[in-house]
Amino acid sequence: MSTHEEGSPRKKTKSVYVSTVISIALVLLMTGLLGLILVHAKNLSKYVKENIVLNIIVNDNVNEGNVLAMQKDIEKDPYVLRTEYISKELAAKNLKEDLGEDFVEYLGHNPLLPSIDVYLKEQYANTDSIENFIQKAAKSSRVKEIIYQESLIDMVNKNIRIIGIVILGFTIVLLIIAVALINNTIRLAIYSQRFLIKSMQLIGATKNFIRKPYLFYGIFHGLLGALIAILLLIFTLQFAQQQIPDLIFLRNWYEFGAIFIIVVLLGILISGFSTYFAVTKYLKAKSHSLYR
Repeated sequence: MSTHEEGSPRKKTKSVYVSTVISIALVLLMTGLLGLILVHAKNLSKYVKENIVLNIIVNDNVNEGNVLAMQKDIEKDPYVLRTEYISKELAAKNLKEDLGEDFVEYLGHNPLLPSIDVYLKEQYANTDSIENFIQKAAKSSRVKEIIYQESLIDMVNKNIRIIGIVILGFTIVLLIIAVALINNTIRLAIYSQRFLIKSMQLIGATKNFIRKPYLFYGIFHGLLGALIAILLLIFTLQFAQQQIPDLIFLRNWYEFGAIFIIVVLLGILISGFSTYFAVTKYLKAKSHSLYR
């Protein structure tokens, strides 16, 4: 009988700690998922901007050697990420694939002009920078015209800006919710220990002596919850990339590593501080107030 009575509080305490760890893990999982969305959104934004193409159409009378020399000069521009030379023959082949028929055979000649596709660096993929680049590139007598979709660039930049603000807002709100949920979970766990805390204090234990083991377990539970959240995040990443293979180009393990470190730090700090304040509250409380 006595064994059962002693075991019951222990089981209750263990179940409280297990539920605390699970709660911390789930909250940190949601925070980590939002972090992954932020990273993917940032990488997707970079990918989209760096794949906006400017078509520099070259005059027909310019030989291929001069076009390639011009391509090398363009690549030296600080705005430029990479370039691709499209010969008349390659342009005809690409258009034939798009149309599904050989228009050169129908016309009897290839009317297309050679071109250089220019891809700008992410920070220069905006209307002002593109206009500056076009002004410099258009000075060459070898250039017939430069084509780009201004409306598409404006739309991309506008939408990316709006999405960034929305995600940032969600991040701030979720972070506040995460702190509140973890704090409340730990306060409830410490609440179940309030009589033990006060009993230790009444028999002469110092505040630091009482606080120390709770802080240790609080930090440990935060760390354990964070590790569980990270394992679930890695599983989610692998599953998402299996379902959507194209997501692999967005993968950046350095940034993911930073998110995992942030999740661990959040788990430890929030859990540690919440435990400290919860224990301190009951150390300062009067004995009669513990029954409320």
